[in-house]
Amino acid sequence: MLFNSIEFLFYLPIVFLFYWYVFQRNLHLQNLFIVIVSYIFYGWWDWRFLLLIAFTSFLSWFSGVCIDMVRRSHKSVSSVHIWCKGITIVNIGINLAILGLFKYYAFFVESFINAFDSVGISLSAPSLNLILPVGISFYTFQALSYTIDVYKKKLTPTHDIVAFFAYVSFFPQLVAGPIERATNLLPQFYRSRQFDYSQAVDGMRQILWGMFKKVVIADNCATMVNIIFENYQQANSAMLLMGAFFFTFQIYGDFSGYSDIAIGTARLFGIELKRNFHYPYFSRDVAEFWRRWHISLNTWFRDYVYIPLGGSRCSKIKQFRNTMVIFVLSGLWHGANWTYVTWGVYHALLFLPLLFSKNNRRYLGGVAEGKTLPSWKEGFQILITFGCILLGWILFRAETMGQAVEYIKNIFINSPMRLPNIGDLGLSFIVFIGTIFFIAIFLIIEWLQRSKEYALQIENISSAFLRRVIYFVVLLPIIFFPGKQAVFIYFQF
Repeated sequence: MLFNSIEFLFYLPIVFLFYWYVFQRNLHLQNLFIVIVSYIFYGWWDWRFLLLIAFTSFLSWFSGVCIDMVRRSHKSVSSVHIWCKGITIVNIGINLAILGLFKYYAFFVESFINAFDSVGISLSAPSLNLILPVGISFYTFQALSYTIDVYKKKLTPTHDIVAFFAYVSFFPQLVAGPIERATNLLPQFYRSRQFDYSQAVDGMRQILWGMFKKVVIADNCATMVNIIFENYQQANSAMLLMGAFFFTFQIYGDFSGYSDIAIGTARLFGIELKRNFHYPYFSRDVAEFWRRWHISLNTWFRDYVYIPLGGSRCSKIKQFRNTMVIFVLSGLWHGANWTYVTWGVYHALLFLPLLFSKNNRRYLGGVAEGKTLPSWKEGFQILITFGCILLGWILFRAETMGQAVEYIKNIFINSPMRLPNIGDLGLSFIVFIGTIFFIAIFLIIEWLQRSKEYALQIENISSAFLRRVIYFVVLLPIIFFPGKQAVFIYFQF
């Protein structure tokens, strides 16, 4: 079920009414209701996916119960540690094996066979033809964080299986994040929740802004991107750059739009989710970009991979290793394709000079704080960083490494002095100009609101009439200038 679908438009109000008016007085039933509606939401794609998420949820919950039982036993300290570590390793191993089987089996087998073919050895392997479950990477990482935090004693194991299932399957963020930590989300299912009007209104505002990002920005950009990338060999340099430019805003509008809708929807149910984006395209270097982009995933890799490996408090060689590991893993997390791996390595190479020069944490505050416009230096830094990010997105969007290399090469050799060949590629001039116009408006609004959690956070405007006018103005292009409905990009991850 898509957030931008007619089905969800009817589904959400029904769930909201039952949640608050039927189940509010009984916390256990309210949590059980969340599990049921979340499973309906997830099973809308394919009911078979439910078996996998139920198994992942039960396995992680049961691992926590087992760790708790071992710690309550009268075994020696060393014995308890060994047992708890073993339970944790088994749980992590099984969950990663499931993720690897469904998401990476074909990729690694094909890569293995191609490697031997290159030296003249012919091999074959069985094809499993597995369907990739929607959002498997998201809920697997969410379940893993619980087990790891329980093992590290950062979290008390829960025996409330309903609350735990609600934590893993909570439908607003189930299929594309944010990737929640059990330390933040799980305790919210232990507490009684009361309807808060101001919280619900704030949620509706964020949903509206997320829909604008998805329907007006991302979906219209997708139309351009698909045509340009399909015809990249015929497009001139200007159009190829426009294709990369449109994809840069497609993926941002698509993914951050989903996060906004998820966070806003959760607020309707009295649940607070973590922020996932912080105006990343206003970053002054790549390190700042990665603190602002897909925050929940990047902090997950930081806390559970990078820091345990030694982080940046080790030798230069190990710092290089640790950085490459998390960026390669980040690329692989996004998909089973060498383009994603290369995208990860590309960003690692941009990040390493900042790390080695100890400038990777240079920009922790907001850009141009207290000013309307950035300084010339900040403006230049933002443009350079944006250009580097844009180039990387070509690797991310390309279907093969061959296409990525040829696309980038053609930018420099395919009539670099000509204007974009809009008509030659069959692009609609009205959609082309309209999309650029709304991207410009979008950037202005986000810049002016960059100190806020999201750009439509306007509760400080005292006039209720003016606020309604703003909501109406945002709603108009959603109704009259929507792109072709598309599945959210990150559903495939």
